[in-house]
Formats: sequence, C-alpha cells, structure tokens
Amino acid sequence: MFHHDCENELLGVITKKLNSAFEVSVDDRIIPCSLLGSLKSNKLKKDSAGSFASITVGDEVRVRLMASQQGVITAVMPRRNGFGRRAALSMPDKYPHEQVIAANLDQVLAIFSIAQPDPHWNLLDRYLLASEDAGLSAVICMTKMDLLENQNHQSDQETMQILEDFRRIGYPVIFTSTRTGEGLDDLRSILTGRVSLVIGKSGVGKSSLLNALQAGRQLRVGDVNPITGKGRHTTTHLEMLPLQGGGAIIDSPGMREFGLWDIPADELAASFPEMRDFLGKCKFGLNCAHDEEPGCAVRRAVLEGHIHPRRYRSYLRLRGSA
Repeated sequence: MFHHDCENELLGVITKKLNSAFEVSVDDRIIPCSLLGSLKSNKLKKDSAGSFASITVGDEVRVRLMASQQGVITAVMPRRNGFGRRAALSMPDKYPHEQVIAANLDQVLAIFSIAQPDPHWNLLDRYLLASEDAGLSAVICMTKMDLLENQNHQSDQETMQILEDFRRIGYPVIFTSTRTGEGLDDLRSILTGRVSLVIGKSGVGKSSLLNALQAGRQLRVGDVNPITGKGRHTTTHLEMLPLQGGGAIIDSPGMREFGLWDIPADELAASFPEMRDFLGKCKFGLNCAHDEEPGCAVRRAVLEGHIHPRRYRSYLRLRGSA
C-alpha cells in the first residue's frame, strides 16, 4: 500500500467511510478525516460511485492532526487481508476493477433470512467463495426463524437440508430470531473478540439483528417491499461498530449484486471445500474442468453424495461466467 514516514503522526483504524470522508479511531477517540492531497490525486482510484475505492473501513492509517481537531490521512499501512467484489460499473465502458469492501478482518458473517425474502443460495455461494479467496473464515447466519412455518413442509425441508450441507462441509450455521431471541447468545459468542464483516441483501434483518445483539444500539431498520419482494436499504455506508465484549462488526450496505473478482476458472473448484479431496484424481488430473470429461472424480463424488448437486450446478454456472 502507501507508506509515509513522519513524526507527530498517529496510527489509527478507519471506522467509517462515506464517499471521500472518513472517521478514524485513534486512542479511543474518533477523528473526522480527509485524504492527503497527494493520495487523493495520484495514488487512489475512484470507483464508479466517485468514492475512493482503494481505502476502506478496517484499514490502518497514519493521521496528521490539524488545528481544527480534524485529521488528514497521510498513509495507508499494509493490509493483512481484504474482502472484495467485482465493482458494479456505472457505465458499460468503465474498466472492471475490484471494490475492496473491508480490510483486516477475522471473519465474514453472511446473513440470510429464512423467509421474506427467501434465501438466495447462489449469492451465498459467491460470498463463501470470496471469503475462501481472501483466506477468511465465514459464518452463515439465518434470521427470521420465527417465520419458519413448518419444517415438514417440502420447501422448508429443502431449505434445512441445504443448510445442513453447508454445515457438513465446514461452515458454521447459526439460526436466529430477534422476536424470540433464538441464537443470539451463540452469535454473540462467535463475534466477540473478532473483527467481522456483516454482509447480506437489504431486508434480511441485518440492522434488527445488530440492534438485538447490543443494548442501546439503534440502527435504522427497514422492511421488505410487498410488491417486489426486495428489501429496502437502511444502511447507506460502511461503518465499524465496537462490541461490548471486545472485537467489532463492520456493517455494510445491502448488496443486490455481488460479482466475484479475479478467481481464475481453473482455480474455482479449490474454493469449494467439498471438492478439494477430489481434485487431481480425475482422469485428466488438474486439467479437468469437472464438466463433461470422462473419468471425472468430482462428478463421481456428486453421484455418490459427497457433493450436493446444487453446489455442483453453482460451480458450473460460476465457471461458465469466469
């Protein structure tokens, strides 16, 4: 990243990003900050929304205090990791690039509702693949469990079978309800002491869940449009929120689009944990695309029940678009 050596500067962490304005936590105080002109003009590219894409919540930065009690970010320290997606382009001729959503994370918390809106499993697959690519552990959190009418209903059974398969391949799944309190203690336990990025579509109950986790927190809560079935945006910016027991959560705006960034097609299968044991064992070795090739160990694993058919179809769809 960007280095700048200067005495009389403080080291802090960006806790809020809103276009080109930032808030930085320095020694337990929050300092409003702007970017040093040389960083703004020469070294940071704007994304399609006009925001400075190369610096984000979670980044460690050096801050120079000004007489106005505001600060100027003079340098960005090297990252441990970053969780990103393919940036949504405002114009067809814009150059594709990565949007780093948050930096220096311990884990990703992917939030989906059991209903209203129904879970979008292919979107969850993309969240998990991006987490794997960033070297981050991921936790699946299902909200609105009080809306699960009857687990004997066929669609509800299919939902629970899919979630059980995610558990089988190694992803923790936590079932929650802000109305009944179900799962909130389990969720607090897995979040405490860690920096976690919270991602999910609008309307899945992110803000309600974060409010329920910590007394006194009052994030704006939205609802689902009854006509379109889509959630209404309530979170409009990235912000790091400290947890009472230690650690922090980074709340992100609801994302209706989430494209993978720079995962080569021939490396995609390695980001599916349930496929890893079978890679290299195909007739064509590591050159197998696991599609229609004879002697494919991955396809055989699907037929034998080691890989869920839905996940395999998701892999083929993603590989076709890579």
